Amino acid sequence: MKYAIVIPDGCADEPQESLGGRTPLQAARTPHLDALARTGCVGRSNNVPSSLTPASDVATLSLFGYDPLECYTGRAPLEAAARGIRLGPQDWAIRCNFVSIEDGLMRDFTAGHISSEEARELIGKLAPVLGREGIEFYSGVGYRNLLIWRSADGGPFHAETRTQPPHDIPDQPIADYLPRGPGADLLVTLMHRSRDVLAEHPVNKARRQRGQRPATQIWLWGLGQAPRLEPFASRYGFKGVILTGVDLVRGVGALLGWEVLDVPGVTDYLDNDYAAQGQAAVEALREADLVCVHVEAPDEASHEGRLDAKIAALEAIDEHIVGPLRKQMPSYGEWRILVSPDHPTPVRTRAHAHGFVPWVIAGSGVASGGFFAYDEVQAAGSCHCFDPGWQLMARFLDRDFLFSAVGES
Repeated sequence: MKYAIVIPDGCADEPQESLGGRTPLQAARTPHLDALARTGCVGRSNNVPSSLTPASDVATLSLFGYDPLECYTGRAPLEAAARGIRLGPQDWAIRCNFVSIEDGLMRDFTAGHISSEEARELIGKLAPVLGREGIEFYSGVGYRNLLIWRSADGGPFHAETRTQPPHDIPDQPIADYLPRGPGADLLVTLMHRSRDVLAEHPVNKARRQRGQRPATQIWLWGLGQAPRLEPFASRYGFKGVILTGVDLVRGVGALLGWEVLDVPGVTDYLDNDYAAQGQAAVEALREADLVCVHVEAPDEASHEGRLDAKIAALEAIDEHIVGPLRKQMPSYGEWRILVSPDHPTPVRTRAHAHGFVPWVIAGSGVASGGFFAYDEVQAAGSCHCFDPGWQLMARFLDRDFLFSAVGES
């Protein structure tokens, strides 16, 4: 049996007045996804427990078949794993975003999509000024960077320390969303001190001259300690391959024991090379039992409030990723494909949300359920509902489990 998983990040959405009451998924031209729905089964799952923040770290763990209430420790340690940064048992990893704050408002959580080269220069300046014994800064991809707090006793933080993802507070007053709980004062101090360091840096001066938003400060969030995850092969009996442009998802794959493929042109934004990602997935499937393709673009389009870009991303995923996989997989005899976002990201709010997401499964052992399209409305009318969502993966991988129109069997 060959398995493929496609994750159009954040594609689940609400009906849009400008689309005549349709969701972006309904409005997008997705012939391959709809073909999977007609020959397979559509359902829904709830990947984020109400007690946890609706973010890709929690939702991805759930989508891959792990109960986040048992294994989730934070977002940053997953990204540290992706980059090979080892954490001691008492160390903390913390996301360190460059952001643009204007008049006390979160104007741009990407600092104008600052480049990796520019971010590297800024991190190089921050490290000697803000760093001290036990604090390490690591530059990453664009605005996404890391701070590692080394400690022999767990440091000032605790599982009750709360931080807010900057992408979930667009144009909101940051004073309402600063860290709170144990150690929060230290995080806030570092964030405030970074303003003076970055204010007149040559990188920011050049960005202002070009009419680009500067990185006005760092935003610290997503802290956590090293998670302990049972390898996917031990739990489910398969070794996987994952293709993504997002460090977070790469980190989850690495911790599960999956091979992480680097594909030129695959990014974490709307400029993703969908065709290259789809072709790499088809080629990887020749050797691997399971291939996972994660695409960030729909989520990024929602964060920017760009309905047109979200629809375009969904159409590109259908044409260049789902289409090639759908054509290739039957040649292996027994096969299954799962397409599902991790969480909803409504264009209206530009932020991640709790709630059910639609999925479609087709292939061997999947009976046609009378669905005619893959979208939120079709999923809402299905008898297949997984809440909690982490239970879906075991059923998807079970070759003896029949997905049918009448529900679980």
